[in-house]
Amino acid sequence: MTKQDRAVRTRLALIRSAAEQFEARGYVRASLAEISAGAGVSSGALHFHFANKAAVAEAVEHAAARALRQVAVRGRGGDGCALQRLVDVTHHVARLLCADVVVRAGLRLNAEAVAGRVRDLRREWRECVHELLAEAERRGELAAGMPPHRSSAVVLAATTGIEVLAREDPGWLARPSLTDLWHLLLPCVAAPQLAGALDPAGTEPDHAQADAGGEADGALEAPGRVGLALR
Repeated sequence: MTKQDRAVRTRLALIRSAAEQFEARGYVRASLAEISAGAGVSSGALHFHFANKAAVAEAVEHAAARALRQVAVRGRGGDGCALQRLVDVTHHVARLLCADVVVRAGLRLNAEAVAGRVRDLRREWRECVHELLAEAERRGELAAGMPPHRSSAVVLAATTGIEVLAREDPGWLARPSLTDLWHLLLPCVAAPQLAGALDPAGTEPDHAQADAGGEADGALEAPGRVGLALR
């Protein structure tokens, strides 16, 4: 392994360890000593990569943003029924949150506006929902009297609420919970002719949950290659 490879691995280990500490203890109580110990490196190695705890938190948010952005882009760029793709992408985000502590910690840090940062980590998700529902309207998939801005507000409120509730009870992110949500929403949002054709449980197989973990790991990249923000 080259020196550069070791440096990249160390940085990624520090980001994951930091995410675990931020999730378990919160930003204020998490210490750099605990983060470096969790990554199996010295404090000196941590400071080689990050100037302070705020810089570590920033890296966690960047990594979470990349993973979430990949999911949103996938949903917007797919084929077929826009409403079904919206259902599928919510299940995919839920699997991602279940599988990867970096994504969970990144969203929590962003919501708490740690160290005064102003990045909007869920922006891409909002845009994804808006675009899919606008596409659904163009395709005639939305119910009468349910314009995209109204249906978007409902979907965003519901999915953001589930993410917040899941911080205390991960069961909110389970497939049955999201399926129940879509069982309630789809009859209100979808055109009547689509009601029986949409699958509120999502169209991806159960084993996709394991794949989500691999995708999230791929979001941890070397400095300069980590993507932008979501909320």
